Amino acid sequence: KEKKKITRELVQTVLARKPKMCSFLEWRDLKIVYKRYASLYFCCAIEDQDNELITLEIIHRYVELLDKYFGSVCELDIIFNFEKAYFILDEFLLGGEVQETSKKNVLKAIEQADLLQESQNEEWGGSSEDIL
Repeated sequence: KEKKKITRELVQTVLARKPKMCSFLEWRDLKIVYKRYASLYFCCAIEDQDNELITLEIIHRYVELLDKYFGSVCELDIIFNFEKAYFILDEFLLGGEVQETSKKNVLKAIEQADLLQESQNEEWGGSSEDIL
């Protein structure tokens, strides 16, 4: 319930801002860094000592990875493949820190995970949806 309240409050705050306004804002005891890509907004909450510009670069790198994987990512890609979007994020970030800076290495790890999942699905004689 608290998570929904926080999400709603942040969404309203970010969407109310004009396009030419700064992508950083103070919120409670955190800094919010956000970036708009077409109709998608990506937001990060960071602590005071964290660097806003590095956070913007992290958001940009994540969007680049999503674009490479999905081929020009859109809302529907994230809605219907949210597990994959989280997996890509997990390959890129670990514990809030950049784990891998190379897009090529992240995409290779994702490709290997996809191949492993496909081979397991074939072994079980169907897709993962059939198993559940």
